[in-house]
Amino acid sequence: VFQAMHEAEDLSAVLHISDVGEMNDVISRGQATQMILSHEAMMEKQIGDIAQEIADRSDVRFVMIAGPSSSGKTTFSHRLSTQLMACGLMPHPIATDNYFKNRVLAPKDADGQYDFECLEAMDVEQFNTDMGRLLRGETIDLPTYNFKKGEREYNGEQLTLGKNDVLVIEGIHCLNDQFPYALPRESMFKIYISCLTTLNVDDHNRIPTTDARLLRRIERDARTRGYSAQATIRMWPSVRRGEERNIFPYQDSADTVFNSSLIYETALLKPYVEPLLFAVPKDCEEYIEAKRLLKFLSYSLPIPADDVPKTSLVREFIGGGCYKV
Repeated sequence: VFQAMHEAEDLSAVLHISDVGEMNDVISRGQATQMILSHEAMMEKQIGDIAQEIADRSDVRFVMIAGPSSSGKTTFSHRLSTQLMACGLMPHPIATDNYFKNRVLAPKDADGQYDFECLEAMDVEQFNTDMGRLLRGETIDLPTYNFKKGEREYNGEQLTLGKNDVLVIEGIHCLNDQFPYALPRESMFKIYISCLTTLNVDDHNRIPTTDARLLRRIERDARTRGYSAQATIRMWPSVRRGEERNIFPYQDSADTVFNSSLIYETALLKPYVEPLLFAVPKDCEEYIEAKRLLKFLSYSLPIPADDVPKTSLVREFIGGGCYKV
């Protein structure tokens, strides 16, 4: 993770942007488009390098991707799949969410609420059985989890692994060896993805990576789930506790770390998130956090999304992307 942060700082140096003030200078000079395209090109090269590393290891059949909330796992898995195809491989996406236990069997937390983030909420045995059969060349029926019914269903979709096929598996437990316990370690390539922003407010204050992810989540929750910024801020401590328990302890087991942070995303998210934060009532507990985020956003000039590619990771949060996320 430290190495990924260091590499991100090197990329920022190439763009001559280390803080919000230098970012605002680029925007005010009308050079935002070049900055966006340059950073996106750098990110695409990194994804291509990861795909080539996977292709060079002929024994890899499972690409395991995990990372904290709003790190861009879904879009990354699509972009990586495209690069894997360019390397001569045939990727097949597998969402571990489809291996949730039926809701009636799911564990509950101390408050009596279903805990879908713990490993015990997953049908670990069925996952390993299916993946083992694929590894042996057998055909399996792929499950789909019906979140409305809270049940796993089978709709006739089947899968058999060919010679050049790889599974691109995304889920919060993918780096935990207790989840794919029956699979040979050499058959897996593990990727940890997180939004490790290196942009500073000034020479003395860094933008926390947690804030960058929270801004992403506020916009996505409002756009796709109808949640208010107040509701997202209220849930955030619970989300963070789940990450501390289920994701961060396993990040060092990854074969590589991918930094999904985009240097321009704060300026891009500003016009989307500011109205949502202004709507947080002053008489609620979440108002202080909303006010803090508004103060942080006030330092940045906004940029429009017109020149952001449809393949960009940030499209997962603001919409307008070409992937079904």
